[in-house]
Amino acid sequence: MNTEIIEKISTFCNEIFVDKKDFKLQEEYNYGHLSLCVIDSIFSIGVKYEGVQNTINRFCDHYKLNKFSKNNELTTSHFLKLMEGETIKHLTENIYQNRQRTSTNNGILKSEAVILFLKVLQKFKIEKLGDISEILNNEQFEKEIKEIPGQKSGISLKYFFMLAGSDDLIKPDRMIIRFLENIVGTKLSLEDCQLILTAVSDKLNLKGFNITPKKLDNLIWSYQRNIEAISITKDTRLI
Repeated sequence: MNTEIIEKISTFCNEIFVDKKDFKLQEEYNYGHLSLCVIDSIFSIGVKYEGVQNTINRFCDHYKLNKFSKNNELTTSHFLKLMEGETIKHLTENIYQNRQRTSTNNGILKSEAVILFLKVLQKFKIEKLGDISEILNNEQFEKEIKEIPGQKSGISLKYFFMLAGSDDLIKPDRMIIRFLENIVGTKLSLEDCQLILTAVSDKLNLKGFNITPKKLDNLIWSYQRNIEAISITKDTRLI
């Protein structure tokens, strides 16, 4: 990656995040059950995150689950059994109460995509958060997840690994991409975004930050969302 680009983004991030050198991640990065990381990663693509939180809360309320308790983590087998005990229609409309699809072009219901994702985890014998290291950088696992309708880009997969504990991965969604492209003035690939945030994190740590690519991703996402929300408000006032 071009060192000039890295330096430019590092300087900008240092300026806007200077008061967040010891930033703590939000609570969704502390789920007590691996399967909730799956639900979050699938339902979060292309939507406002508040809607994702509501979806997960409804799911947890229905099954009386504590989202963040790690004292009694339930297995992916347990979650899969719960979901397969319901029809897709009931799971979608009455439990998640969310009819979103993985894509507008031949996408499937996100509730169904969650089940397919869990089945791949089952195939690789991944039951709990502590098992996640077994599939990091596993090409066959990634291939099978990307074969789920709507998962080809791999964004949900990267976000899943982030939620499940990988500090080195980012979720290069539209907020992250817009933030970086606005600074460098050119189009960037998903791979470019990962390389940039990794390098920028290293630069910031040399300047006294306690940050990882995952933390930087979260800071940038929140910053960009706020900027766009302010812009929308201003445009509304001009109407």
